[in-house]
Formats: sequence, structure tokens, C-alpha cells
Amino acid sequence: MFSRIAPRYDLMNRLMTAGMDVRLRKIVIQRSKLPSGGALLDLGAGTGDLAQEAIKQYPGRRIFAADFTLGMMQAGQKRSGPKVEFTAADALQIPYANNSFDAVVSGFLLRNVVDLSLALLEQWRVLKPGGIFVSLDTTRPKKSILSPFINFHTHQVIPFLGKILTGDRDAYVYLPTTTDKFLSAEELVVYLARTGFQKILFQRAMFNTVAIHWAQKPSLN
Repeated sequence: MFSRIAPRYDLMNRLMTAGMDVRLRKIVIQRSKLPSGGALLDLGAGTGDLAQEAIKQYPGRRIFAADFTLGMMQAGQKRSGPKVEFTAADALQIPYANNSFDAVVSGFLLRNVVDLSLALLEQWRVLKPGGIFVSLDTTRPKKSILSPFINFHTHQVIPFLGKILTGDRDAYVYLPTTTDKFLSAEELVVYLARTGFQKILFQRAMFNTVAIHWAQKPSLN
């Protein structure tokens, strides 16, 4: 499915979020606090938007991108060239050694994995002690006066735009459906704590429909 929509994936993201996804990705990379000489993994990278932002904010660092979908990465490689090292990878079995990265970031990954606990544990494993986890993903908003408008946008407008721009309405029915079934921001905090992360914080955005979570793997000191 993601391979089918890869050529227009980034354009759809801009339209679905009215361009807010660009600012949110900047915040994700800022939260990673990548040190000098550090290495960052953009997991579930898709076309590598987060990896590209990391290059801008942290020039000279080692930036890696990993995704399960070859079509998405091929689209991303055309833009980034050799500055980002792309790797085909399953988020439930990341092909890197323990303690490899100073930061692991993801954008709209966690709602798509079949085993959230294992996905978080794998990110914990490849992070260095003291390393930073950052995730941008959808979250179930609390009921409010805006709820009918949000539901109309996600379940009617987004599939319509998806059909017009990508010819694949089903893909953009799937995406809102995964949002409906995913955890609230508060519930994801519980999963992060169970994994062993500390200093867990999050912020909501876009009328409380998305959230950025960041946390730290404890250092050895």
C-alpha cells in the first residue's frame, strides 16, 4: 500500500496537515538533541523527511533511515542522495547492534506496527545509554466541540484527496482507521515507562490529533 502511494506521499502529508507536518518534524529533530559526532536513526522513515530535517539541523552527524517499504525509500533516496544511509528494516527487528544511536526518531510509525511493545523495546535496544527517543504520531483527541469537524476531515476529506492525488482511496481510508484504533497520548506514556524510558514528556498539536513524545534511555552513571 505504501509503495503505491509513495510518489505523492509527501504532497498528501502537506495537504492533510495544511503544512503543519513540516513544523512538527522540525520539533521532533530539535527534541533529539543530537550531540556532536552523534548518530541518528529515522525509523519507519518513509521518504526520509525526518532524516532530511536532521541533516539541516545537525550537519556533519551520521544520519540513517530505515523503512519496511522499498518504494518509499527509493522516492526518498532521489532527494537525499548519499547524505542519508537508507536500510530496509522491520521496526520489530531493527538490523543494528545494541547501543548504536544517540537518537531514534519516527514519524507516524507506531500506529502501524503489529506489536507496539516490541517496537519500543527494539528502539530502546539500539539507543545508547542516555540516548533520546522521539515519536510523532496521531493520537485520539478528547471529545470537544470540534470533534464533528475533525471526523469529517479525517474520514471524508482525506480519502477524497487521496483518491484525487494518488488514485488510491483505500490507503487514505486505512490511515484514519489506524488513528481511531491507536492509543491516546497518555496511554503511550504508559508503554514508554514499561519499556524503561525515563523523563517522558509529550505535547499535542493540530487540535489534539497528533502528539510528539520524547523520552530518554537511562545513562550508565
